[in-house]
Amino acid sequence: MLPADLFGIYLHWPYCRKICPYCDFNVYAAKSRDPAPLVGALTADLSAHARLTADRRVTSIYFGGGTPSLIPAEQISAILSHIDSLWPADSPIEVTLEANPEDVTVEALRQWKAAGINRLSLGIQALDDEALRFLGRAHTREEALSATEAALSVFDNVSIDMIYARPGQSIDVWLRELETALATGAPHLSLYELTIKEKTAFQKQVERMVFEPLDEDAQADLYLETLKLTAARGLPAYEVSNHAKSEAHWSRHNLTYWQSGEWLGIGPGAEGRINLESGRTMTRGAKRPADYMASLANGQTGWEDTETLPSTSDANERLIMGLRSKRGVDRAQLAGLYGEDLPEDQVQRFISTGHLVERDGRVILTEEGWLLADYIAVELSP
Repeated sequence: MLPADLFGIYLHWPYCRKICPYCDFNVYAAKSRDPAPLVGALTADLSAHARLTADRRVTSIYFGGGTPSLIPAEQISAILSHIDSLWPADSPIEVTLEANPEDVTVEALRQWKAAGINRLSLGIQALDDEALRFLGRAHTREEALSATEAALSVFDNVSIDMIYARPGQSIDVWLRELETALATGAPHLSLYELTIKEKTAFQKQVERMVFEPLDEDAQADLYLETLKLTAARGLPAYEVSNHAKSEAHWSRHNLTYWQSGEWLGIGPGAEGRINLESGRTMTRGAKRPADYMASLANGQTGWEDTETLPSTSDANERLIMGLRSKRGVDRAQLAGLYGEDLPEDQVQRFISTGHLVERDGRVILTEEGWLLADYIAVELSP
């Protein structure tokens, strides 16, 4: 599927039972909130977006957050039915739900599947009880493994999210944990290095010297060993942090981001990218749920901010995101946006160091290049 054909819908559910100390997403404590008003706002926002994008074919839908597994299954079904009424769908469409292990039961899994979910992304984050406590997670190792086993009994397409490069974590300790994740048989893994984000509880703890993040060299060693083990076990990386059993299990929705397709950002603070008559446009919903819901009362989109991206900004984004995946970037397309080709001396420089290859008009990072992806993107920008 060509990038121009990719049209995803991201729905942001901002509520969580508790806020994890590493999280910098737009999230809020769930408390005892009635989900109906926000679900109503999401459907109204979808209708408003459809008036701008009615000629598209939906290729993926992603319920993210936050904790969208807190949405009642009947309301997930209602949202998906509403989307179906607004846009034709590419077949087969990928419909992902992020879920926490503590929300997974066989009954819930069956309800999600009946509602239209066909891909589950489990936020396991660690398979060590001490690490789970450090990460602020509400489940245990055994609960995570039980949830994965149950998910795989209902869904063919299951992804596991994990966080590594935690303070003091050795290669041996991480690889044993990773082996356990691989042994579950999940066909997709999303493996992220712990990053200390601004305005998070972890940032405050680091400032108070409660713990010291793993140094960059140790992180790089863990990353390279991760690539080796996942490849050896049949789940090679197809993107900087994502691994899959086969191309059939690549996340179509995330490929929409990496290959600069179009996607709607639906929900509080959600960002989208759509191609309008004015050009490629960034959209962003109002951040606070109350503001977002209020903004939809007049039949307009929930946008708080929009920007038509200058061609250079569009090109920079395509370059940065495209280099993250095995498909790389289309050199001619970037040249058209930049108004000039990528600097040949820099392309040849990174080819000679083994960080880059050029194939069929596409510039693609090697696994060693992924370690320097952001730096290389800057150097390749004209």
